[in-house]
Amino acid sequence: MVAKDSEVVHGYPHLDTVRAAITALHRRLSADGVLSYAPSVLPADVAFADHNDLHLGAQRVARALVQHLKLPEARMIVSFREMDHAASVELTAGPEYFIELNDRFRTHRRDIGAALAHEIMHVLLHRLGLSFPGTRDNEILTDTATTYLGAGWLLLDAFREDGVSSQKLGYLTPEEFGYVLAKRSLAFDEDPRPWFTSPQGYTAYTKGRAQALRDAQRPPLTTAGWAGRHRYAKDRRYARENPGHASAGPHPADESSSPAGSSSPGSSSYAFEHGPDGMRVSFPCPTCNQRIRVPVRGRVRARCGLCRTILECDT
Repeated sequence: MVAKDSEVVHGYPHLDTVRAAITALHRRLSADGVLSYAPSVLPADVAFADHNDLHLGAQRVARALVQHLKLPEARMIVSFREMDHAASVELTAGPEYFIELNDRFRTHRRDIGAALAHEIMHVLLHRLGLSFPGTRDNEILTDTATTYLGAGWLLLDAFREDGVSSQKLGYLTPEEFGYVLAKRSLAFDEDPRPWFTSPQGYTAYTKGRAQALRDAQRPPLTTAGWAGRHRYAKDRRYARENPGHASAGPHPADESSSPAGSSSPGSSSYAFEHGPDGMRVSFPCPTCNQRIRVPVRGRVRARCGLCRTILECDT
């Protein structure tokens, strides 16, 4: 949680890790497993009014999140105490899990669901055996999984910022939360905008959605814009004329034009490869970020082997 008067970081500093987390979820759960987390947890299921009993209300919200995240055997015991962080969970073999929430939530009950969602996701990832090395990346994985599997819109809605104070839960920036939430909305055909109570959270979602839409407008996809198609043609020509050199398009985070063949293939750039059957181009699936390889021969329809998205390409 970002404390009062602390500056909230904005932008996309963790985007590569976020994309890797989405790929890891698809690999661990399968395409059908990911899609089974529909619909998102609904506002009515996690609503917490000030007149509700603190402990009974927290248990009710935790139970709703446990059910949404398909942890029927997990019983969450929620308590409150003074602590530096927003919340913590004791990861054991179960069947009971102990979650501690910051005493601050005694008077900020509307955000209890957001804090619980993150901690209960730790339980799910623990059971799945899914983790990233290092505390930072593992927490980014947790935020991403919480959002992509339908409970993380609560974390973005807990973001509030004005001239004198700010609050943010989780490790992702508001725009990164918006990006992941938009990725989910596109994959699940779901519109989370009516659920927001935070104007700042809503704005961050719109910014993140614009970034997510750009992922689906990169060459060699047919939805790419003129500038991207022009740059792709230059890089393809360079690759054909210089088969002994690695050739890749610029990373999408860098919209400036770099010399053809001069950039290394980042996680979200296309790259040309030469083989015995001709030249191929590899690029990330805009849904799950798994890299896809197709022959360079004009119009091609590709199917992602991980998330099963059908992609129209002009290679």
